[in-house]
Amino acid sequence: MLRRAVSLILLLWALGFIVFAVSLPKPMGKGASGAIVVLTGGEGRIDRGLALLRGKAAGRMLVAGVDPEVKPREFAAHYHVDAALMTCCITLGYQSVDTRSNAAEVADWVRENKLASIRLVTSDWHMRRAAWELAQRLPPTVTVETDAVTTKPTFNTLLLEYNKLIARRMVHLWGR
Repeated sequence: MLRRAVSLILLLWALGFIVFAVSLPKPMGKGASGAIVVLTGGEGRIDRGLALLRGKAAGRMLVAGVDPEVKPREFAAHYHVDAALMTCCITLGYQSVDTRSNAAEVADWVRENKLASIRLVTSDWHMRRAAWELAQRLPPTVTVETDAVTTKPTFNTLLLEYNKLIARRMVHLWGR
């Protein structure tokens, strides 16, 4: 009986991983949001957020998880952001260091700015966990639209992310 239960759990885990790996979230496309939120840590994320901001998909953007040593001038120079856009519309968030603290930082910023909707930008393989963590922190009245940056993740990246997602959900179910 124990063997069957373990076999069933392993089978469900494997099937879940396959679905996770072959159905990665996609870019959102056109549409406007209250604000853009970019989580640092992956190639193309900030570029995608800036393209959306410049394209008027939203009037402001938070970049969450910026290294404390990166100054706004350095950020602007690296990403070719003019001073006016940097001043009016881009907030660099320095408080988060991982996905869970990204969600806390974003939720605080959303509340401070009284936003009803945001467009979340992160890598396709990271989107499910990032959106889930954010949903745990935001009131249900805030709409989160997901805009995944398409990547070519390795098998190990997918495996690690899938296991992190399962672990976080299990911890949440068990009341931590």
